[in-house]
Amino acid sequence: MSLIKIAVVDDHKLFRQGIMQILAKNDRFDPIFEADSYAQLVERMALQIPDIILMDIEMPGTDGFDACKQLLEKFPNVKIIALSMHNADKFIFQMMKVGARSYLPKDVDQDRLREAIEEVYLKGFYFTDEITGAMLRGVKANYRQKQILEYNEMPLTKREKEILSLICDGLTTCAIAEQLYISIRTVEGHRKNLLEKTGMANSVSLAVYAFKNGMLE
Repeated sequence: MSLIKIAVVDDHKLFRQGIMQILAKNDRFDPIFEADSYAQLVERMALQIPDIILMDIEMPGTDGFDACKQLLEKFPNVKIIALSMHNADKFIFQMMKVGARSYLPKDVDQDRLREAIEEVYLKGFYFTDEITGAMLRGVKANYRQKQILEYNEMPLTKREKEILSLICDGLTTCAIAEQLYISIRTVEGHRKNLLEKTGMANSVSLAVYAFKNGMLE
């Protein structure tokens, strides 16, 4: 395997230097440069393009999401591995979505870092259980949000608005049926439609959602 040219981008000098020293000890790696910002990275890439960039997602001037997206527009063959202190699903999902090939915590051990770099170089991606879980949950959440937006584009009927208003007033299904002179089953049907259109799970969350989104006149 030819030497893997690697760049390290992080605004913390000590961390950058530490990673560079670790990489230099591996005879398969060629750590070609370090940078403290996206601007400095682009400047140095005008002279030499790495195979892999180890990038923090928090940098001066831009965040890792925008930096990753912009870099891949300019250098589509470069592979980016995100390094971050943040392990929340939203960070992992977003970085992978904009084109990162892997996402590792900053406290990753040397063996795992080596494995990630080699896998990304040879196979294109390095997935961990954390990445896989975050991606699955992110796709599910995005699909759910898409459903909610699609439902919200559907206007409420006059009767649905009446029932929504009464739900927000705290009335039970039976009380709503009595007040509107309709059957309990009819109220339940309209309530089901309201939950589907808003993506909510119950009457309490439905009421909160209605107030927040100005669904009532």
